Amino acid sequence: MTLTELRYIVAVAQKKHFGQAAQACFVSQPTLSIAIKKLEQELGVKLFERSSKNEIHITDIGQKIIQQAQKVLQETRVINEISQQGKEPLSGTFKLGAIYTIGPYLLPDLIPDLRKKAPNLTLIIEENFTANLSQSLKQGELDAIVISYPFDEPGIETFPLYEEPFVVAVHSRHEWVSKTSVKVNELVGQDLMLLGAGHCFRDQVLQACPKCMVDNNELTRTLEGSSLETIRHMVAAGTGITVLPCTSMLNSQHNSELIKIKTFTKPQPSRTVALAWRKHYPRKEAIQLLINNIQQCCLPGTLSIK
Repeated sequence: MTLTELRYIVAVAQKKHFGQAAQACFVSQPTLSIAIKKLEQELGVKLFERSSKNEIHITDIGQKIIQQAQKVLQETRVINEISQQGKEPLSGTFKLGAIYTIGPYLLPDLIPDLRKKAPNLTLIIEENFTANLSQSLKQGELDAIVISYPFDEPGIETFPLYEEPFVVAVHSRHEWVSKTSVKVNELVGQDLMLLGAGHCFRDQVLQACPKCMVDNNELTRTLEGSSLETIRHMVAAGTGITVLPCTSMLNSQHNSELIKIKTFTKPQPSRTVALAWRKHYPRKEAIQLLINNIQQCCLPGTLSIK
């Protein structure tokens, strides 16, 4: 039994597909299949069952073995992290995750600063949904993730970085152009465009204005954008209005003549952006460097949390 074989069975369990698992492990499918068959023969049990439609089913004993394999692989990552700490905590590779509605607006300011202060630190970035980032963090595939509250996971520490107010984006010819601010309840009845299901920012907007879900009109149902940038372009085209985190708009020059930004009346809806990492993650200096640099980014419209 080898660590490589354990990585293969965990990859198949995650991808539910031998070909995709092989791609994720950077090997050919025959190589992966032969290694898994060898492991099954060594253990004397069947880990996976394949249907005639190439569907993958994990056997009951396979579930238990894969869970243990994940623990073993996590412990090997910890060993590597500890050894890295003994060498130089601000060198080597650091894998950072960020949710889709934060990454594009934080990273352009963060990366140059990190490069100056830790030139030997290689940053690998992954954007994804909160649930997927959380799972990757727990499995040791990511070192830290930038998310927004609420976020409470066992074995994970978090640190609040900044508070980010929400703003309303409307077309330059919209009836609200002359308004100085907008009340949350005024969103009801408007052609409000939101991100699709799975985005925590969508949930936060609907939490701020629950009646927007009750007023779920045809436009809201059919024109949910896949990204904030897509929705912002739709606003510029006059399709409807939207709610955005302030960093996504106040630092952008695209379509500035076609889109007007309106603040909310107090209390303004907002979100708290935070950094999360495993409690026993040994490279504390790297975590602290990230916290310090993110808070020093001075993102437009945000309030740093000390």
